[in-house]
Amino acid sequence: MRGRDPVGGEFDADLPVLVLRTDRNMFHHGTLGVIRSLGRAGVPVHAVLEGPGAPAAASRYLRERHPWGPPAPDGAPAALVAHLERIARRIGRRALLVPMDDGGAIFIAENSVALSEHFVFPRQEPALPRSLADKSTLADKCAEAGVVCPDSRLPLSAHDVDEALKQWGLPIIAKWARPWRLRPGRRSTSVVNTREQAHELMSMAADPSGAGPLILQQRIASPRAVDWFFHGYFDDASRCLFAGTGRKKLACPPQSGHTVLGEWTPNPELEEIGRTLGRVLGYRGVVDLDFRLLPETGTYFLLDFNPRLGAQFRLFTDRRGLDLARVMHLDLSGRPVPYVRPDYGRTMVVENHYLRPSVLRSFKGASRAHELRKADEYAWLCRDDPAPFLVMGAQSVVRAAEKLRTSRIARSRRGKSKAPEKRRCPASDPPGD
Repeated sequence: MRGRDPVGGEFDADLPVLVLRTDRNMFHHGTLGVIRSLGRAGVPVHAVLEGPGAPAAASRYLRERHPWGPPAPDGAPAALVAHLERIARRIGRRALLVPMDDGGAIFIAENSVALSEHFVFPRQEPALPRSLADKSTLADKCAEAGVVCPDSRLPLSAHDVDEALKQWGLPIIAKWARPWRLRPGRRSTSVVNTREQAHELMSMAADPSGAGPLILQQRIASPRAVDWFFHGYFDDASRCLFAGTGRKKLACPPQSGHTVLGEWTPNPELEEIGRTLGRVLGYRGVVDLDFRLLPETGTYFLLDFNPRLGAQFRLFTDRRGLDLARVMHLDLSGRPVPYVRPDYGRTMVVENHYLRPSVLRSFKGASRAHELRKADEYAWLCRDDPAPFLVMGAQSVVRAAEKLRTSRIARSRRGKSKAPEKRRCPASDPPGD
């Protein structure tokens, strides 16, 4: 059975898709991107979502929402395997399993034997995704391919923190080595501007259940530095079937976060770095790499290696409608992958992050409105599937109101604690012993 895509491609509708996330994030727009992309191609798309209130659950292209699973990969992998097997039986046939976060990619690779009866996925070397997503081992793995990472340290004491600050100065970058273990609301990467902030993070690294160890990294600081990213898909022989390079024009938080405004920009040198890295590592499947270019030396520093589909993958939609999710489905269903027709200059905006105050300060009013208006792709807004955008907007208003209420309560409590204590009248003092 075949599903016909609006742009003319043919997809195997007998291979449904299950989108998997292990990190609770109702506003994960990449999940919605997969649902829309493959759903439009006639492929039945299922997703593991936090609940019916998740914006992606409102998409017209979602065949069925499935309940959230047990924690993984470092929690209860056997329980999550059993949970996914129950979902597979409900779907009724083998499905393409698509991880949208590092934890999911690690889980699938390390439990591939148990999952293979019910699911299709790139057969990765089991230990490879963990070694690449773990920022404490990434540099050693990438050195095999001659890819440069910023200088970093794994501090074991307060003295080590001070030595790093002495060597590099402030600000520096702090990262948690295993971001898939972070508690909700905590960031994996921070720009550290003070010594006190660095030591506070170091004290948190002692928690054995956390995402440590903590990594301190030299900040590639230059007024001319440019943030880039590479997305690619590698087949079972580690040949790159699809590649795209993009400029990160805006990030949230600025200079250390995920892409808010990106542009598909040709960069043959970076594309070759990404292709070579995947080939040397024997990588299979989709990859999302973050780089920072230091123009003074022409060096591309690898900042992050994400062994899964990047949330902004829809930026790389070529002139015939081909994107990384579609490439993966075509390849793993045994269909040929067409030659890529790049759409250079194509831009994508993540609306809910674009309107945050910290991001708005990065633009002047006129250019900000211009960039938003001329975008080719929006993470949430689209004419043929408006419901997720409306749900996202409503959820954002509710969250903003809750944060405002919490902030007011906290300020009120701090004010009361600073108020001078009233002196009691001697007659009202309690009697002594």
